[in-house]
Amino acid sequence: MFLMRAVDLIRKKRNGGTLSGPEISFLIDGNIKGTVPDYQMSAFLMAVYHKGLDAEETIALTGAMVSSGKKLELGSIQGVKIDKHSTGGVGDKTNIILAPLMAAMGQKVPSIAGRGLGHTGGTIDKLASIPGLRTDLDIEELTQDLKSVGFFINGQTDEIDPADKKIYAMRDATATVESLPLIAASIMSKKLSSGLDALVLDVKTGTGALARGLDESRELARLMVRIGNSLGLKTIAVITDMNAPLGRAVGNALEIKESIAALKGRFAPDLLDITMALAAWMLHLTDTVSEETRPQRLNEDLLKRYKDEVWDYLEHGDAFKKFIEFVDAQHGDAEAILNPSLLPNANHMKPVLSPWNGYITKLDAYAVGHASMLLGAGRSRMDEEIDPAAGIVIGRKPGDEVSADTPFATLHTNDPSRLKEAEEVFLSGIEISDREPPKRKLIYDVILPS
Repeated sequence: MFLMRAVDLIRKKRNGGTLSGPEISFLIDGNIKGTVPDYQMSAFLMAVYHKGLDAEETIALTGAMVSSGKKLELGSIQGVKIDKHSTGGVGDKTNIILAPLMAAMGQKVPSIAGRGLGHTGGTIDKLASIPGLRTDLDIEELTQDLKSVGFFINGQTDEIDPADKKIYAMRDATATVESLPLIAASIMSKKLSSGLDALVLDVKTGTGALARGLDESRELARLMVRIGNSLGLKTIAVITDMNAPLGRAVGNALEIKESIAALKGRFAPDLLDITMALAAWMLHLTDTVSEETRPQRLNEDLLKRYKDEVWDYLEHGDAFKKFIEFVDAQHGDAEAILNPSLLPNANHMKPVLSPWNGYITKLDAYAVGHASMLLGAGRSRMDEEIDPAAGIVIGRKPGDEVSADTPFATLHTNDPSRLKEAEEVFLSGIEISDREPPKRKLIYDVILPS
């Protein structure tokens, strides 16, 4: 009988071979049990980064990660269980806005989210800036919160998708983040563990995305849609722009503050447009989740159908009230939501001045995300602490006119020694022209099940 060994499987993948489902399960199960140590798993991740996985291997990896823990069983809860998930971007706080919004509209939103990877922010890190809030609840608590509040946002735990919890941290620290199969398996394993019926993916494309080119983003979107539908989860993907940050705030507590404002109906224009489009697709899937036919209407028609209804729940405060319920249910200080000045605030702030007169033609999302990380909002090592108050508030976006020596962004940090390098990196991503640029395209494509 052949004795399976991790080193042989790592070598096989390093040399471009194809792994079977049992071989992939051996590696994932062994890493959880400790028989495949982290250094071997890191080597496997690097082999995958360089050699890739085919669709069947990626489906097998996703299934093995789901099987590493328990799956939420939500059949007793009435209604369609739906979630939205982003592939990661800069300033993307739509999940924090959409979950309470959908719950206020009567949907059930069980959401398993992750921490930041590299220059991209993570929903769990953002929520961790709310005093006392826990994202490590057990299955019983999550089920109760879904019944009573209508949604939860929780991290991977020792019960739910523990393989992704480990691999997620290793990818961040071993320069293996930008691998399409690993991105796809990570996202889809969390979602398949959540007991969902339907999922809307927000696949970012551009300089601040993990998949930067549009073709690469489409490939990632198609892969995740295939994984979800192959494993019984109705999945569609919306490809959205990440060449510039989304919204005004980049950084954990700063993005919570912007989310609170949005839940009260005060949006940056790009954040509003993306939020509305994703909300419309989520509502459309809850209407059609039991149908076999593909959705035929695209964004413009869906927005016409749902926009006024969605806006009512923001304007009248229903979504904001749901967010307060969520914070309270997950043991956070709801007073900090009612009074955002109680959220972490930086001791040092520095305005970034425009170097020229003209129109902003480029505000590079990667540069902004990297600058935010340098200020303390992200981590470069698995054990690095995040400064929840650190980040950047952007006053001007692409297309806006600026004057020389007037501030168009503000850096926030508790460590003033970080300001100089962060400002240099931020400014390296700025282009200003004397000509007004064309309007930024926000939504590129929608990928439906084939």
